[in-house]
Amino acid sequence: MQKNSCRRAQAACALALAAAAACASPYTPASGAEVVELLPRRADPLQLQLRALRGELSAHPRDLALATRLAQRYIAAARGESDPRYLGYAQAALAPWWSLPAPPPAVRLLRATVLQSLHQFDAALRDLDAVLAAQPGNAQAWLTRATVQTVRGDYAGATAACARLSALADELVSTACLCAVAAVTGRAAKAEALLELTLRRGAGAPAEIRLWVLTQLAEMAARRGDAANAAARFELTLALDGRDSYLLGAYADFLLEQGRGADALRLLRGQGRVDALLLRQALALRQEGAAGPALAAAAAELGARFAAAAQRGDSVHRREQARFELHLRRDARAALALAQSNWAVQKEPADMRIVLEAALQARDAAAAAPVLRWIAEHRVEDLALARLARQLRQLS
Repeated sequence: MQKNSCRRAQAACALALAAAAACASPYTPASGAEVVELLPRRADPLQLQLRALRGELSAHPRDLALATRLAQRYIAAARGESDPRYLGYAQAALAPWWSLPAPPPAVRLLRATVLQSLHQFDAALRDLDAVLAAQPGNAQAWLTRATVQTVRGDYAGATAACARLSALADELVSTACLCAVAAVTGRAAKAEALLELTLRRGAGAPAEIRLWVLTQLAEMAARRGDAANAAARFELTLALDGRDSYLLGAYADFLLEQGRGADALRLLRGQGRVDALLLRQALALRQEGAAGPALAAAAAELGARFAAAAQRGDSVHRREQARFELHLRRDARAALALAQSNWAVQKEPADMRIVLEAALQARDAAAAAPVLRWIAEHRVEDLALARLARQLRQLS
């Protein structure tokens, strides 16, 4: 399998930690001069390519190779353009096979990719298991499976998937897979050192692989409190792809943690159509003391988007909504309920953190107990989590 196929699986999985569909209630502009949305330029090379592929597929709607090719491009566009609506377009491209109980493996892998981005992890894993039963040498499926299992906290399953991947992918990809697990299971320092060394050895790796690995390294440095190293790595990654939505969210969180709200605002300028990035814009505005129309508008828009998601039964945004309730609405109890619901589904450090923050603000140490046990059991190393744990213990 080509290296960029591995990257596509990882890129789609990162979309599930960063953002989902950016839908809101109907909005009427104040005047005809108001900018509501910036549409892609028709002359943009990506749009030209997508339009050409759509035209071909319209003429041959059951051409499997053409449909999967277009769906792959849409999934990549969802990442590169910070626009998750492309995931819906990918599903539409695969419509003739989407609802089949056993579609062709190529469709099933793409369906799993979209499903996991919607946090439908059980369904995604069923599709991935079916793909791997038919194609045990499918490296992209093993990588996607490992990533989903890591998000869910199934570290043994993720490690096993990475081990299978190591015989199928190059050293940098398989090492990054294993280090993602090791970094949250008590081996953070060794994982970071190994991944950095492997990245230096793989200096000729494609930009998309380097972006993935550098983002991991930046987050590792941030979790252990090495701000200078984290910032340098984030900047290197930003130079590779300044529109990557997961990267923008991770870097913005780091800047907010450092009290650099103004820098976060500059980083996120023009990115408000993605819920997770609009949230970070609002948090940066609040940090900068901009409690005026801009913050009010961002908070109102976020509230409308979360309300619309609730009406649709969409639970993808629970972590972001918990942060919204805690830090913008100052409703610790509502935030805690959302954070706990999110924790039942996914268990990344950011998911741990919002539970602990909300429990601390609600002065409910008991609510934080399951997360604190998880952190101790798996030896999760994160300075922010350690600080929150100390503060919660003082409540007891």
